[in-house]
Amino acid sequence: MKTGVQPTYIKTLLIIARIIVGVLFIFSGVVKADDPLGLSYKMQEFFEAWGWTFLNDFSLLMSILMIAFEIIAGVAVLLGWRMKLFSWLLLLLILFFTFLTSYVVFSGKIRTCGCFGDCIPLTPHQTFTKDIILTLLIFFIFRNRSSIRPLFKPAISVVLLLAATIFAFASQAYMLKHLPVVDCLPWKPGKNVLAQMKSPPGSLPDSIVITFTYTKNGKEVKFISPHFPADFDESIYHLVSKDEKMIREGNDIPPIKDFSLTTLGGTDTTEALLSAPGYAAILFVKGDIEHAEDWLTALAGINANILMPHHIPFYIVSSDGALADSYFNHNREPVKGIVLKCDYVAIKTAARANPTLYLLKEGTIINKWGYADFEKASKDINQLVTGNPRSGQ
Repeated sequence: MKTGVQPTYIKTLLIIARIIVGVLFIFSGVVKADDPLGLSYKMQEFFEAWGWTFLNDFSLLMSILMIAFEIIAGVAVLLGWRMKLFSWLLLLLILFFTFLTSYVVFSGKIRTCGCFGDCIPLTPHQTFTKDIILTLLIFFIFRNRSSIRPLFKPAISVVLLLAATIFAFASQAYMLKHLPVVDCLPWKPGKNVLAQMKSPPGSLPDSIVITFTYTKNGKEVKFISPHFPADFDESIYHLVSKDEKMIREGNDIPPIKDFSLTTLGGTDTTEALLSAPGYAAILFVKGDIEHAEDWLTALAGINANILMPHHIPFYIVSSDGALADSYFNHNREPVKGIVLKCDYVAIKTAARANPTLYLLKEGTIINKWGYADFEKASKDINQLVTGNPRSGQ
């Protein structure tokens, strides 16, 4: 757009548009920065739906970069810094986001797009509407990009953007070592795991119509389940196809799903463990053991000096039970825990840091700690079970 004298109302609308876009992008980035792994898992859902599973190994890096860019771009829009560049980047990004949300809405293969993470769940239609509005606002900014002047001198703008960049990456690095500061998952302290495994009260299942196509005496006939003819017999009717059509999406999905604990011998112990009286400690481990030299000694101290003297059972939950048993129970500094197997998808939801230690009481989550906080966990657990503020080591 050519520069020149703009009407006052255009200038006013441009300021409003920049504030809305900038604040929303910063807010979206900050919310997702609380749980960068959550966004990476959502990316993997899209990759699996598209058959691009080769990108799964790069999903965390892509998540970190996207979150950082949202924060940086939001600050740049508010500052009016290099708008010729950032207006292009924002336009391309919002078109990409709109494509993703439209895919969620029209394909039905993914329930949510994770726009604001787990803290502010939006329906696919709400997210799609938001992205359409943002697209219009960003296009308006793009058309008027040449007339936008920076709020501050270049040096000040660069310092503010550098601060935003440091915050974007440092906050995510912290969350990956510890745990989200704002826990919006069903695994947060205070929640009872067994209760979270049940469907919400008053919820409804998906309403699906199943149509069967058969042939009888050379003629094709269709029936809607469960309404079959009185003379139905598989020796007379020959199945051709079965079609399922959802006419109403249900909401009976429990907050915690597909979670079960089995012994190495295959015995399901989920309900017994979660309903047992007293405290129980659970260590969730996702695959490979990370940074073990930093936390294994602290974990062994918790187990030997606090859990065992107070007869608190200690469980090690992993998708690879044999590997976990070999590492923890037969290591040079053994932890001596009861190893249980669990689905990897369920573990990665429960354990945002790898590993993550939980303290439960009769199935209710009392507290949880990422591996970087195991020294703190030692003090917290000792105080909880004994009332003694010392670490117990």
